[in-house]
Amino acid sequence: MQRKTVFLLQGTKEQNDELIRLFNQSQDFEVVGCANEGISAITEIEQKRPNFLITDLVLMGYDGISVISKVRQTKIATKIIVLSALMSEEIVARTMSAGADFFMAKPYNFGALLERMKGLEEKIERAHKEGEAFHEISMEEKISRIFINVGIPPHIKGYSFLREGVMMAIKEPEIINNITKKLYPSIGEKYKTTASKVERAIRHAIEVAWNRGRIESINSILGVRAYIGQEKPTNGEFIALIADKMLLEKA
Repeated sequence: MQRKTVFLLQGTKEQNDELIRLFNQSQDFEVVGCANEGISAITEIEQKRPNFLITDLVLMGYDGISVISKVRQTKIATKIIVLSALMSEEIVARTMSAGADFFMAKPYNFGALLERMKGLEEKIERAHKEGEAFHEISMEEKISRIFINVGIPPHIKGYSFLREGVMMAIKEPEIINNITKKLYPSIGEKYKTTASKVERAIRHAIEVAWNRGRIESINSILGVRAYIGQEKPTNGEFIALIADKMLLEKA
């Protein structure tokens, strides 16, 4: 099997050299270029069109978020993974919104990085086998970015439950009318928990977003002024709104 290509964009030569050493031990990936300066790196990435870009956020010239935005504008189907010691919620949200596929904190585990890269490749191959065009950003990833932007942190249970609920509502829109008897139990079965715990966790996730004052972000993402003040949607309303947005973008 042909090895997948990787371009490295880290803040120092030493960081690039360490990644090159580790990738050279891998049977699946080949480093085809590296840089620590963002502006010239974009031209090289356009020329080499690597399968993966592994970038830091702190660089010379363009910062990492600017590089990600520029690469996404080229429409190259490069999967972008960020390795960074900068780990605030705002930075992660901005990075994912710019077009990153995954964010990994430094110090990182190289084995975990390889597993994530292989997982992204398997997703592409699966889509091709099913005869579907692989989009640079999958539906699941778009939903995740919305949740991060509105202040729902990935580590709480309600995050995964909400994402699953939105995916179900996209595939089967009428399920939103049967949320208690069908949606919650289905999520509970997948995550080996009860429907009542699913309902509470989703409610908590929505409350976290509202308590963080992200209402304007939510209204901006939805494209309408859906909520004002401390008004909060029900679980079903929130799931339906995000699902409708995804369906409209897909149409």
